[in-house]
Amino acid sequence: MKVVRLLLHLQLLSGVLLAGAQQRPGSKEYLTQDEITKIQDAQEIDLRTKLYMQAAALRLKAAEERLNGKESAPGDPMEFFSVEDMLEGYYQIMRSVMINLDDAYQKPGDDRAGIGKALKNLKESTDRALKDLEIIKAIAEEKKLEDVWNLTNRALDIARGAREGAELGLSDQPADAKDKPKKKKPSLTVPP
Repeated sequence: MKVVRLLLHLQLLSGVLLAGAQQRPGSKEYLTQDEITKIQDAQEIDLRTKLYMQAAALRLKAAEERLNGKESAPGDPMEFFSVEDMLEGYYQIMRSVMINLDDAYQKPGDDRAGIGKALKNLKESTDRALKDLEIIKAIAEEKKLEDVWNLTNRALDIARGAREGAELGLSDQPADAKDKPKKKKPSLTVPP
């Protein structure tokens, strides 16, 4: 029953994402070629999610640095991306993660432990991202950058939804053996 609730939550979130998923006209590919190759090579959902979340974090870090006046070094993978491109990229990456997790959940017999790891990574990553996005939003407000502010709010919405979905999914996961309380082994000695 809990899995059905999670599926419904993920499908609802996916529907919301698809409704608001129109990319900005002329926007660039949101992943670098190296990131695309690594993600394509990662068949396990937990590894794929980890790679996506690393790419998402890179975009937020670079966007914040750019807003604070730090330019990318030559050869930096984010060198030719604007702040708006990076925020759009973050949003698209989060959509991809949600779609991948939804697909993995719906496959019968898929690696449930891997899904649990992916959900944990998603939760932890979105916890950090929400803090980073609030900083970016504050900078955008201070500098009166309306497009950046709007894209940041959109990114905040998807990060919150992804975090909630991850929490719900984790609550439905069976507890790992390491999380279960250890039973005290019976003593072989007879008490006096």
